[in-house]
Amino acid sequence: MAEWLHEAGIGEERAILVDRDEIIAARVDWGETLRPGFIGPAQVIVKHKGARRGIARFADGGEALVDGLDPAVTEGATVLLRVTRAAIAEKGRTKLPQARAAAADAAPSPAPSLLEDLRAGPLPVRSVPVTDRAFDEAGWHELVEQAQGGEIAFAGGSLLVSPTPAMTLIDIDGTLPPPMLARAAVPAIAAALVRLDIGGSIGIDFPTLADRKDRLAVDAALAEALAGWKGERTAMNGFGFVQLVARLERPSLVARFARHPAGAALRALLRQAERVPDPGVLLLTAAPALRRAMPAEWEAELVRRTGRIVRWHEDAGLALDGGFAQAVAA
Repeated sequence: MAEWLHEAGIGEERAILVDRDEIIAARVDWGETLRPGFIGPAQVIVKHKGARRGIARFADGGEALVDGLDPAVTEGATVLLRVTRAAIAEKGRTKLPQARAAAADAAPSPAPSLLEDLRAGPLPVRSVPVTDRAFDEAGWHELVEQAQGGEIAFAGGSLLVSPTPAMTLIDIDGTLPPPMLARAAVPAIAAALVRLDIGGSIGIDFPTLADRKDRLAVDAALAEALAGWKGERTAMNGFGFVQLVARLERPSLVARFARHPAGAALRALLRQAERVPDPGVLLLTAAPALRRAMPAEWEAELVRRTGRIVRWHEDAGLALDGGFAQAVAA
């Protein structure tokens, strides 16, 4: 039976849904305050008279786009809001979180943690320590490589997953004849949607299929592969394009890693540091930008968890994701 494995790293919660030693879904939470389920008071700072939409600012300074406001609410008023979507980083900008007016009987509360969210679902959840190898054995590193590069290989071709401001685009490339390539890509697309936690508007650029029966065959295969997936889709048009739409609550793994490479690399380095088995001082070797990105509280948490002294060696020749941790003599 499929089981969620949960791991609480420094600055990050991770979870993978594993079935027969294979990752079929994944979730990552970086602990943002304004994420789905958060309820709190916020001041309306932008709202046109009689409108139900606006922008509100929470006590911590974070802002959100708001829908469902009482038309009588004016700028400057404080209202209780429930966050429905986290912020989504894009190239050159960040989409604000989205929120709605909370129910009349609601009370302020933090968003549920990833662990709490998973435990509220139907599948079993098992927490594992960071030092456990369960994530590695299931293929976590391969999943991260797919998320970072956006490339997913399948028999006869590959997918390229690219987050854009309008939608997540999935391009298909390969050497098979177009009808065969399109059908071969379908299982990989269906798997990628849940493995990489992709939601919102999704565009799939299949090879152009001139024959209508080939397009109908791909539509049928896609309908079968997406059975149980919560979303809607269009039929393939004459140019091979299909659009999917699903509920969007948080950044996909591809968007998260693409837009926050330093944050992703830093969290991976901290996870590696916690797993160093040899005794001694922890030496973190990394690019200077990674050292600058390290919050003081994360380094203090690493010291607390490991009971070690932590030192840094900055290497300007290393890429952001090239950092490593090791034990050295004091």
